[in-house]
Amino acid sequence: MIQQRTNMDWMLKDLAEGVPNVRNVIVLSADGLRMAQYGTEPDTADRLAAACAGLQSLAAAVGHEFPHGDGRMRLVVIEMGGGFFYLMAAGARAFLAVLADEGVDAGLMGQRMRDLVARIGEHLSTPPRSSSGQVA
Repeated sequence: MIQQRTNMDWMLKDLAEGVPNVRNVIVLSADGLRMAQYGTEPDTADRLAAACAGLQSLAAAVGHEFPHGDGRMRLVVIEMGGGFFYLMAAGARAFLAVLADEGVDAGLMGQRMRDLVARIGEHLSTPPRSSSGQVA
């Protein structure tokens, strides 16, 4: 798994360096495991990944309230003092998360995140884990 993280990290560089005011970019599995990171320390990325797993679960619960939708979370944006948080579905059981400072161009951020997911979505997908914790 370590080699996979190393190989995926470079894919996040364009997003991190192509949108001004980006602080952290991570890719995580649905169960909150960091798969890749750019611009952040591993401990910070792990904390963000764990928080994102809970957030995507909450978003999915809210999504089930829409009678004609599929209940799947596509994008969550949170504005807070100091900046913005973006969480986007990025393949089967994978998510792309970005922390950005105030002043980030929200339109550019959304477009670049969608472009990244479209280009490398299959690389961001993770198979479900079995009950033993192994990838199925």
